[in-house]
Amino acid sequence: MLVLAVDTATPAVTAGVVELADGTPRLLAERITVDARAHGELLSPHLRDALAVAGRTLSEVDALVCGIGPGPFTGLRAGMVTAAALGHGLDRPVYPVCTLDAIASDVPGVPGEPLLVVTDARRREVYWAAYDADGRRVTDPAVTAPAEVAARVAGLGVTRVAGARIFDFGLPVVGPEHPSPLGLVAAADLTGAPGPLTPLYLRRPDAVEPAARKRVSPG
Repeated sequence: MLVLAVDTATPAVTAGVVELADGTPRLLAERITVDARAHGELLSPHLRDALAVAGRTLSEVDALVCGIGPGPFTGLRAGMVTAAALGHGLDRPVYPVCTLDAIASDVPGVPGEPLLVVTDARRREVYWAAYDADGRRVTDPAVTAPAEVAARVAGLGVTRVAGARIFDFGLPVVGPEHPSPLGLVAAADLTGAPGPLTPLYLRRPDAVEPAARKRVSPG
């Protein structure tokens, strides 16, 4: 099974080609650039280059895996729209994956000790989730000020942290800052029909409907 993996929920532009043989993912090629302003510009070239290095073509792809966040709207939609368009054009399934789950899958020694995964949510906040010793997510993804997450560390029972290095949570730092193609595929459930490709924004949109106009008294 040949899988194309993409994620743009973090500052990294991630694309890769992964082959599944006997259920074990094997990386054939990847292209990753950390540039929060270049998701739309770099993702398609990264996909093209990864396929070329792997010696494969789009017609050989059996499925796609796409990180669905949580992440900022502008970057996240670049990956999701690209994956959805390719899936539609190729008539291939697109499997959604929580980006935090993909990072957790990349941490060495999973299963192992309970884990906290965080990514940069900007606005002095982080996206985060906690995982048990078996690598299962035990909290819903959330967006919170990092100091508030740090205050919950003891209650969450986590003993290490992976993801963005933007705050000291008082825990050993392990694993990558952004998801890899292997992590995305490892976190995906490819055994059945894919779930809905719904983004995890976690924030209300900045744009809101205007309030009712005030009545103007006659002058």
